[in-house]
Amino acid sequence: MKCYYLILLFVIPITLYAQQPKDSSKTRYLKEVTVTAIKTVRGTGHMPEVKDGIIYAGKKNEVIVVDSLDANKAINNTRQILGRIPGLNIVETESGGFTANGIATRGLNPNQSIEMNTRQDGYNISADIYGYNEAYYLPPMEAVSRIEMIRGAASLQFGSQFGGMVNYVLNEAPKNKPFEWTTSETGGSYGLFNTFNAIGGSIKKWSYYGFVQYRRMDGWRPNSQQWQLSGFGRVQYNASNKLNIGVEYSLLRNRIKMPGGLSDSMYNANPRSSFRSRNWLKSPWNLVSAYANYKLSPQTSLNVKTSLLFSNRALVWRNEDGGAEALDEKDPLTGEYVPREVENEDMHNSTTEIRLLHNYHLGSMNNTLATGMRYAYAWFKRQGGGEGTTGSDFDLTIKGDYEYDLDFTTTNFAPFIENVFRLTNRLTVTPGFRFEYLKSTAKGYKVEDNDKLIANESRNRSIPLFGLGIEYKVTDNTNVYANISQAYRPIDYSQLTPIGVTSKIDPNLKDAKGYNADLGYRGTVNNFLNFDIGLFYLAYNKRIGTVLMNEGTATEYTLRTNVANSVHKGIESYIEFNLLKYLNQQSKKGLGIFNSLAITDAKYTSGEFKGNRVEAAANYINRSGITYYDSRLSATFQMSNVGGAYGDATNTKLSDDPVAGYIPSYSVLDVSASYKIKNIAFKAGVNNIADKAYFTRRTDEYPGPGIIPSIGRMMYVGISAAF
Repeated sequence: MKCYYLILLFVIPITLYAQQPKDSSKTRYLKEVTVTAIKTVRGTGHMPEVKDGIIYAGKKNEVIVVDSLDANKAINNTRQILGRIPGLNIVETESGGFTANGIATRGLNPNQSIEMNTRQDGYNISADIYGYNEAYYLPPMEAVSRIEMIRGAASLQFGSQFGGMVNYVLNEAPKNKPFEWTTSETGGSYGLFNTFNAIGGSIKKWSYYGFVQYRRMDGWRPNSQQWQLSGFGRVQYNASNKLNIGVEYSLLRNRIKMPGGLSDSMYNANPRSSFRSRNWLKSPWNLVSAYANYKLSPQTSLNVKTSLLFSNRALVWRNEDGGAEALDEKDPLTGEYVPREVENEDMHNSTTEIRLLHNYHLGSMNNTLATGMRYAYAWFKRQGGGEGTTGSDFDLTIKGDYEYDLDFTTTNFAPFIENVFRLTNRLTVTPGFRFEYLKSTAKGYKVEDNDKLIANESRNRSIPLFGLGIEYKVTDNTNVYANISQAYRPIDYSQLTPIGVTSKIDPNLKDAKGYNADLGYRGTVNNFLNFDIGLFYLAYNKRIGTVLMNEGTATEYTLRTNVANSVHKGIESYIEFNLLKYLNQQSKKGLGIFNSLAITDAKYTSGEFKGNRVEAAANYINRSGITYYDSRLSATFQMSNVGGAYGDATNTKLSDDPVAGYIPSYSVLDVSASYKIKNIAFKAGVNNIADKAYFTRRTDEYPGPGIIPSIGRMMYVGISAAF
């Protein structure tokens, strides 16, 4: 009950203050007009100080306008769509067995975006923001209007994740049409077929928008066939200029064949090879959201958003026992395969967030206060180690019981408050505070060494998080920003459940804590230059990582444990220069050159591996490109150059263990173009032009074990239209 009182102490006084009656005998001031447009030259920019009830002042942030990009959106090509964000590390495993590519920044773990707070239209879309923060669902990029990202400073308003927040904002209904239909059809290499169809419109006080996407691929490697169906619907009622309410529903249905991982020798011999033909995954996803936006007064707005997730992930596979070189072959004596392993996970969570934004005068300056709270409850059922069939089809039948059958829950209360103090017309200071209360439970059993261990655990934590942001406007369109915000990452469910014999879990795991700090200079110059150049420092204490044990022996395995403290520091830079706009600002054509660069020094600062590089942390990520556009033609050529990284904290270059080993640097070239004729657009492109063999992940479990190769050269063509 103490948490309820704390929330009320934060929210109620602010609400009452915002609704105090005004003395009509006093002088009335005209409503102040604030410009909240996204500052951008083309494609990439940054958010204003305040937008849609969210404070961005003093925070490192980026926004990607998806419609202005030339990219292979049919397969959500992440490096083309999000690649301009400096330091964005991308795990390209979507074609190798996962439903979505994972992302991270500043040397953090990118697998399934577990270090990020992943959202769609402002609400969480991962399974459990603390217990199982993996993003198995992402909306199709053809339905996304913009992508917003806030680095670690997002901890105060959104959650405690070290990596910050990424929000996929879906298209709005057309405002002046009762009906509009858009369609996009794409075909490409390796059996790619993608169809996307959306409808939307506005009728009096009602508006609606929805889409259906279907995609199938045969895959670059054998045993990589997959299909997915995505759908979405939104209905909104605009009751007045002060109030609108709406509901949304998102779904994902898919079936993916996983080609498995490779050892170093297998990969070097043929990166397209596959020695697993019986591995399958599906992850049906369901999300329902309801929202209300109410303007209490010209100075005060209230936003309420509730979401409900009910989803599942199930897989049947030849597990990782024996590593990548344990071939999945028939026993010559029985003429049958070994039984596969079956895993099944049910995910449910509900989240409600209330946000209040109030503008008020302090002296002669207008200031902004944002406060609110989040309540979330998540239930996660994990069953694994079940003995499956000896067949090859997608069959979740098991013999006997699961090796583990666990129920996890997470309860989260989190009030927050931030205030933009505008000390002068140019200088703002934004202090903030967030209080996180977490209660985690675990019940069920796990079989270990033929003993059935019963779990019945409960753990409570209270975590205060502080932050401070400063922003100084050097000119009307450029500013210097600085921010420091605390971050926190509790132990998640996956770190408490060993998968097999090649990976073990430290029973004494502890939560990780730390902070992010930024200092930078950003802005736009007329319509020809967009830049953001900054320094960052990330402290990650009690970092959870993987360590190679019994190295070089027959009992070699990896252990997930609190490896040590780590420090991630470096430079992040984005520069976009439009030559034709520089020569003639009124030109309707553009020729832009962009460079996104991050140099990251991420190392352990304590413990046995002091001085070693943090696993998965590339020492540099550099993406450059050139874009041409006019009223009809748009084309982009991009080069992605990513430095090498290690699979585990020992920094082992070569090992028999599927996780430990080096991830070499690589360079990939992409080109995409579109040509418009009235309401029809033709598109085409080539990804990985040079057919570079590379990989971005080593894994000790699904979809491996071992190296997961990234896709080779791929061509696509398509057509889209709006009616």
